[in-house]
Amino acid sequence: MPNPLLPISIRDLRLTRSDRPVLGGVNLKIDDPGITVIMGPNGAGKTLLLRCLHGLITPDQGFIKLGSLAVADSRDEQAMVFQHPVLLRRTVLQNLAFAAPEIAKTAPERLIQALESVNLANRADQPARMLSGGEQQRLSLARALLSEPALLLLDEATANLDPASVLLIESLVKAQSLQGTKVILVSHDQSQARRLADEIVFMSNGKVAEQSPADQFFTTPQTPAAKAYLAGEILF
Repeated sequence: MPNPLLPISIRDLRLTRSDRPVLGGVNLKIDDPGITVIMGPNGAGKTLLLRCLHGLITPDQGFIKLGSLAVADSRDEQAMVFQHPVLLRRTVLQNLAFAAPEIAKTAPERLIQALESVNLANRADQPARMLSGGEQQRLSLARALLSEPALLLLDEATANLDPASVLLIESLVKAQSLQGTKVILVSHDQSQARRLADEIVFMSNGKVAEQSPADQFFTTPQTPAAKAYLAGEILF
C-alpha cells in the first residue's frame, strides 16, 4: 500500500531562537520510501527540523505537508525516537503497555513479542530506568514500532551506544523500512549513513544545502559545504 504520509513537502520553513535564525528557509521534498538520513554539522538545524516534522515545535513561518495531511493531523501515523530515551518510572513491560493501551488490552502477547525483538523479554519486570543506555534505547524503539507508524523519526538514536545495540537498532530500522515505514534519521555517523541511507539530506546553516541518493552524495558531493563535511573539516 502507498505510504499515506508521502510525499513530505516542506516550504520556506523558518524558526528563530533568541533572536537568531536557526531554520532559515528550509525547502525540501521527500518523495520516496526507504531511509532518508539527515546529515550536517552541529547547529545546522537537523534536530529542529525533525521536531517540526513531529509537531513538537511550531515554526515561525512556512508549511509542512505529509501526504495530504498537516503535521497535527499526522501524529497518530508517526513515531519518534530521541537521542536520550524518555521512559516512565515503571517496568519495561508497563512502559510498552502505557504507550499502547489498546494492544495491551486486546493482544498483550504483542508486547512480549516487541520485547523479544529487542532482546529485552528477560527484563520485562525490571524498572525501565535501571536498564543500560543501549537497553533503554532499544526499549524506546520497540515502543515506537508497536504503533506500526507510517513515519519513523530517529534523532541520533544510536549515539554513544554499544556496538551490539547499534547493530540491533539498525537491523530493526532497516526491516521496518522494508515493510513500508518511511524512516528519517538524523546521524553524524558517516559509516551508519552509508549502511542505511537510500537518500541523504545535507543541512548547513539552517537550510538544506544538498539532497541526493546516498551513493552519489558520498562519492560526488555537489556543494563545498558537503565536501568539507565529508573531509572532516570543521564548519562554522
